[in-house]
Amino acid sequence: MVRVLLLFIFLALPAQAQNGAIVPGSGTTAEQAVTDAAIATRIRDILHELEGYEDVTVVVKAGIVTLRGTTLDASAAEKLEGLIGRVEGVVAIENKVTLSTSVTERLTPVWERLVSRIQQTVAFLPLIAVALVAFAVVVWIGFLIGGRKEPWERLAPNAFIADIYRTLIKLAALVAGLVVALDIMGATALLSTILGAAGIIGLAIGFAVRDTVENFIASILLSIRQPFRPNDAIEIGGDEGKVIRLTSRATILLSWDGNHIRIPNATVFKSRIVNYSRNPERRFKFDIAVGYGTDLAAAKALAEATVAALPFVLRAPAVNSWTTELGGSDIGMTVVGWIDQRETDLFAARSEAIRQVLIAFDRADIEMPEPTYRLLVKDAAGVPIPPLQAAPVAPRRAITEAAPEAVQDVQATAEHELEQMVNDERKSTDADDLLKHGARAE
Repeated sequence: MVRVLLLFIFLALPAQAQNGAIVPGSGTTAEQAVTDAAIATRIRDILHELEGYEDVTVVVKAGIVTLRGTTLDASAAEKLEGLIGRVEGVVAIENKVTLSTSVTERLTPVWERLVSRIQQTVAFLPLIAVALVAFAVVVWIGFLIGGRKEPWERLAPNAFIADIYRTLIKLAALVAGLVVALDIMGATALLSTILGAAGIIGLAIGFAVRDTVENFIASILLSIRQPFRPNDAIEIGGDEGKVIRLTSRATILLSWDGNHIRIPNATVFKSRIVNYSRNPERRFKFDIAVGYGTDLAAAKALAEATVAALPFVLRAPAVNSWTTELGGSDIGMTVVGWIDQRETDLFAARSEAIRQVLIAFDRADIEMPEPTYRLLVKDAAGVPIPPLQAAPVAPRRAITEAAPEAVQDVQATAEHELEQMVNDERKSTDADDLLKHGARAE
């Protein structure tokens, strides 16, 4: 009897175990279906609140979300995974949403946006009108202030700088008017975008017209520093002449030949400028040669006395001379003197001084020999032939100061004529000149 009971128990255990495995499994599947339905409902509610996902369908199975349908924007389809991935219970996402190619569906939003923007613009028209009026008032006030001559011409060192002040005032008025108008319309954030774009464009233009910008800045600095005056005789980079005017672009000279020389201000600012007119006293010099055997001290004294006796030569600084070199057949000397170039022409004074010294040396029998060459001659046998004996030279007379010849006219007539030419031209275009007689010079 006991054996029959044990056999029955062993036969019943597998059946019970099998039945127990089926029942729990059936309960877990039902719970997963409820969970999947809840996830699908949550996702549909989210997509319903957003625009552009009306044609998207959601299927959830075992936590895996499958999306199908179409959207009008490719970026909207890409955002789905980020949105749905935040829903609790989602295991994986299979995105099968594609871009819609329906002409009607794609044109309808465009038309709706266009109508919406037109309506917004019409609603903003009164506010836009107020902003335009405010912009016009601010700009008008700025241009009114910037268009006045005073106080800008009094504050600026010259007319060119005054024009820059006025231009800056007008530009500031335009920017201020734009800020006020955008503030009224509530679009001040747009100002940073405009200014950023303007900065980039300005930088590109600056690189493109770098030479022009450099010339403009040089014009400003030259107009402030005033390194020369009208009618000054100057040299800039090897070009010499009298200054006619300084414009906003170039410095114009009148050469000694009467030609106009236009030098860009950028070149003038970077070049070495020699101003011959700043100091009225100017030195002239010339070279002269005497023969070997000449009393150099007496010749030096005679040359200095002859030049110093000329009426156009200044007493101070004093006339001077010195020996420069020993040549093959002569000894070089340099003689210098000073003149007042406002009254005396430099080249005429130098020419007349040379003439007077030559006359004085000739009267004193001071030899100024020409170059001498020595020839060595041999006969047919190769024996050198002695050179011919030179004729005896009469003894030199003692060097004495002789009465000077009549001095020729050395007035600065040509200089004054050039000055008159410059003055006549300046009168015709004086408004464009940045040089001022009363301004402080560098």
